[in-house]
Amino acid sequence: MNDSALIPRAHFFGNPARRRPVISPDGRWIAWLAPVDGVANIWIAERERPEDARPLTFDKGRGPGAPAFAQDGRHLLFLKDADGDENTHVYALDIETGAIRDLTPLPGARCGVMAASRLVPDSILVRINDHDPRFHDIYSIEIATGRRTLVERNDAGYAGYWADSRHVLRLARLSRSEGGAVVRRRDKAGSWVDWLDIPADDMNTTSLSHLDAAGRTLYLYDSRGRDTAALVAMDLAGGEATVLAEDARADVDAMLIDGDTYAPIAWASGYERRRYHALDQRFAADIAALDAANIGDWSPASLTNDLSYWIVTTQSDTRPGVAWIYDRVSRRLEKLFESRPELAGASLARVHPVRIEARDGLEMVAYLSLPPASDKTAEAASPRTAAPLPLVLVVHGGPATRDHFGFDPEAQWLANRGYAVLKVNYRGSLGFGKAFLSAGNGQWGLAMSDNLDDAVDWAIAAGIADPARIAITGGSYGGYAVLAALTRAPDKYACGVDLVGPSDLETLIATIPPYWEVMRKAFLRSVGDPSTPDGLASLKDRSPLHRAGEIRRPLLIGHGANDPRVKQAEADQMAAAMQANGIPVTYALFSDEGHGFGRPENAICFAGLEESFLSLHLGGQAEALEFDALEASSMRLLMGGEGLVQASTAATSAP
Repeated sequence: MNDSALIPRAHFFGNPARRRPVISPDGRWIAWLAPVDGVANIWIAERERPEDARPLTFDKGRGPGAPAFAQDGRHLLFLKDADGDENTHVYALDIETGAIRDLTPLPGARCGVMAASRLVPDSILVRINDHDPRFHDIYSIEIATGRRTLVERNDAGYAGYWADSRHVLRLARLSRSEGGAVVRRRDKAGSWVDWLDIPADDMNTTSLSHLDAAGRTLYLYDSRGRDTAALVAMDLAGGEATVLAEDARADVDAMLIDGDTYAPIAWASGYERRRYHALDQRFAADIAALDAANIGDWSPASLTNDLSYWIVTTQSDTRPGVAWIYDRVSRRLEKLFESRPELAGASLARVHPVRIEARDGLEMVAYLSLPPASDKTAEAASPRTAAPLPLVLVVHGGPATRDHFGFDPEAQWLANRGYAVLKVNYRGSLGFGKAFLSAGNGQWGLAMSDNLDDAVDWAIAAGIADPARIAITGGSYGGYAVLAALTRAPDKYACGVDLVGPSDLETLIATIPPYWEVMRKAFLRSVGDPSTPDGLASLKDRSPLHRAGEIRRPLLIGHGANDPRVKQAEADQMAAAMQANGIPVTYALFSDEGHGFGRPENAICFAGLEESFLSLHLGGQAEALEFDALEASSMRLLMGGEGLVQASTAATSAP
């Protein structure tokens, strides 16, 4: 495939051929998600005969969530909501009969699996908020029958519980009204007593993972008294803490666990790229073998109880996900599947990790993707293009998440259309220590937006970006960042694309879901507190809706009608303000979506609208938006867009 050939949108945003593989505790079965009549459903196969896979579900809507094997060897568990409303239920799927049981048939409740143990194989602990939508009670549910038994009524308002391997609740976390949290331990009399304090600055970087099999040691990611989160073992009785692993530049954020003792055997962190390191030397050779296998960046997706077989997923910047079966005895890798085989042989963009210095000296890790034909980096010490390109700055959501190195469908799609693509971990991003994260508190629309502008200026100064052809796009917080950028730097960006972004910080806070109550204080530390006159004034000043009159560049808005986090009204009011001010706005609403896209048909359709919009304002390539794609989606154009759809449907190519 030549560099200028347009790769169909469906190859990036359609259902992968297979994804989310898991292996059964005994190693007999492997399950994954794969399409059935265009909808991702659960399939299963014996590990030794993956070619004989068969579907177990036949959902016609958004499809079930990723499967997980129960410890009973008979069932798969999965979550499912209704059209993106996030009121997930827990389902059990009988492998032998195909029968599906809703274990939490409670209308309007939000449920999730809290714990599953090999020592209690026939039941699971489940979180359910039917009693009080703000807080989750804990139930034990018998998987085969659905029989539900109350374990703990959460009248205290705990944000979470941790159980031992016999499903006995041992720890609970309570958010403090002034910020931060306290972890309570259940004493011998059954009472909850304060045990461990988590300061407000550590709330997003200190998290409890699990107890060991004996119930004597807690493993946690701990940033207290340090900057980056370390992997720590803490004695439950005496409280003594031992640091097991640390990285001075990045938070430790993953571990592998021994199937018998539940002790960590390996850990991972990633500043620019994630790497695993052995804690238990019995597994050092396995990690070395996987590192040396030339399969790209790898992560363990699922392991048998005895750790004899691992499902390992891998990806590189130019190769979509590949799943492998790793046999620890022979140290042999066997390919299970490629997630997007239709992209094999396609000319894909290299991803260049870069470090960008913000105006105040803060170092930011960013990822730059360049169209292959324009990428001249091999001829220089740093990323270089043949000539300045139109640039799309893609802002991640959260904001307490991060961008990673690896295969990125969105970046590849945009690079294929002729754009340089920049993704930056601005202040407030997770993974780089609590100082970096806390630097974003109260900085929505201020220093966080400055960081994005600084990244664009870096790309312009490096000769990568054409200053007259720069777009900013993003979802959730990234959508807010788009709106903020168009109001505060109205001439810097040629256009913006906002997906499910809030436009008014005051109404965003007033309408957050009830189940966010446990993290409300931490959320207000990040966004701003409306309870004081100064806090409310700051929220209004940083809300794009109140500065909509300053926008001068076109905007595309996409939103889900069922979004419980950022209500549809956030998009409605911004689109109306744009229209009232005579600024071009296109507003697309999806009736069967929530906070983002769950149906590939909708993702493909919005991508078609977006690339036509970007082509119009930046001059890149665009694939025709076929009528069938419009019909397959639930998209309704509430404002504007007629010209975009006509232009895109008519056929567009390189200008």
